[in-house]
Amino acid sequence: MATTSVPTRTLLDRRVRPAARWAFGHLLPSTVMRVAARKGDLQGQLIEVSRDGDPFPVFERIRAEGPLYRGRYASVTTSLPVVREVLSSNDFRAGFDPSQLSGALGSVFRWASDSSLLGPLEPPSLLVTEPPDHTRYRKLVTRVFSVKAVARLRERTEVIAAELLDDLAGRDTVELVEAYCTLLPVTVIAEILGVPASERERVLGFGAAAAPSLDLGLSFGQFRTVEDALAGFSAWLGEHLERLAAEPGDDLLSQLVAARDDGVGLDERELKATAGLILAAGFETTVNLLGNGVALLRENPDQLRALVDDPGLWPNAVDEVLRLDPPVLLTGRSAIRDTVVAGQPVPRGRLVTTVLAAANRDPKIFADPTRFDVTRPNAKDHVAFSAGRHYCLGAALARMEGEVGLRALFDRYPELQTLPGARRRETRILRGYDALPVRLGPRARDRAGRS
Repeated sequence: MATTSVPTRTLLDRRVRPAARWAFGHLLPSTVMRVAARKGDLQGQLIEVSRDGDPFPVFERIRAEGPLYRGRYASVTTSLPVVREVLSSNDFRAGFDPSQLSGALGSVFRWASDSSLLGPLEPPSLLVTEPPDHTRYRKLVTRVFSVKAVARLRERTEVIAAELLDDLAGRDTVELVEAYCTLLPVTVIAEILGVPASERERVLGFGAAAAPSLDLGLSFGQFRTVEDALAGFSAWLGEHLERLAAEPGDDLLSQLVAARDDGVGLDERELKATAGLILAAGFETTVNLLGNGVALLRENPDQLRALVDDPGLWPNAVDEVLRLDPPVLLTGRSAIRDTVVAGQPVPRGRLVTTVLAAANRDPKIFADPTRFDVTRPNAKDHVAFSAGRHYCLGAALARMEGEVGLRALFDRYPELQTLPGARRRETRILRGYDALPVRLGPRARDRAGRS
C-alpha cells in the first residue's frame, strides 16, 4: 500500500487538482457565460464579445438598460458614479468569495485549491485581500511605492526607453509590441524587483507566462502554463528574498523587505504576493497601455500634432488613452450583505460587474465620450485604475511609463505609421494588442538633417 500512495498523490497534485481548479476558475464560468449569451443575457454577451470582437456596442446596450442591469448570473453597471459607489462600498468585497460555496461543490473547490500558488487573484494579493489585513498590508506597500519613488524611477525609465529605441535603429518595419511595448515595462519591473542582470531573462519569462492569470476563460494548456510560471517564480523569489534580506540593494523590493509599521513588516508570503502582483499586473497592463496609445495616436493624427505643439499635454494624453481604451475592461465585486445599488436591491452573494471601460465613456460625465481628445479637461476622471480601497497601487508608475514610453517613441520617430496586421489579444478582461506592426520612418534628427 505504501508504495502506491506517493504516485497516487502525485497524480492528484499534477493532473486532477489542477484540472479541477481550471474547471472552477475558467471552464465553468466561461461555459455559463456562453450559454447565457445565447439566451440573450447581456452579461454573457459582454464576456463573449470581449474575447474576439468589439465590446463597446454591447456596453452601450447594457447602458441603455439603466444604471444597474440585472443579468442572469450577475448585475452589471456601466455608470461611472455607480461603478465608483460599488468599488468604494464596504458592502462588497473584491472578486468571488469561495466561502459561499456549500455542499459537494464547496468541498470539491476546497479540495482542489492550492495555497502554495500565489497568483494575483489569490490571497494575500492586494487585489483580493480585504480589511483589516488589507489596511495593514497596503499601508506598508504604499509607503515604499510612493509618488516620490516613482519620480526617482522616471530618469531610469527614460534611459531604458532611449536604449530600446536605439536598438531599433536601421530597421524600417518592426512588430512594436514585441520590440518595444513589452520590453520597456518588463525591464522597469526587473529593476524594481532588484533582479540581477544574469537572471532577468528567466524572471521576465515568468512574467510573460503568468500575465494571463488576470484573465478569464483560459484553455487548460494556458492555465497550466500560468500555474507553472507562478510556481517557478515563487521558488525563485524565495531565494531572491533571502539575498535581499542579507544584502539589500536600492531597489523598491529591498525597501519593502525592510519596511516596518510598529515593528511589524510583511511576512514571506505577503512579500511574494506583492512581487507576483507587480510582475503579472504591472507587466501586461502597461504593455496594453503603450500599444493602445500608439494605435490611438496614429488613428488621430490631429491629436499627435497637438502634442508636438504642446508637449505639456503628454500626461493628460496618457489619461485620455486610459479613459478611451483602458488595459482592463472590467472588474467584479460580490455583496457581503444585503444592500441597495442605484435604487435596486442587491442580495448577499450577488456578483456585480463594474465595466470600467464603459464607465470611462459615460456620456453624463464625459462630453462626446467616444472622441479621443488629448486636451479633454476631465480625462483624469476615468476609473481605468479602479477606485476605492483597491485603487491600483501602480497607477503613478503606469502613468509615468506610459508618458515616457509614448513620448520617447514619437519624439524619435514622428512619422511612425501603423501597418496592416494589427491583432488584438484574445482575452476577455485584459484589452490590448498582441501584434502591432509599424513602419518607423526617419528618426527625428535624420529628418532634420535633410531639411
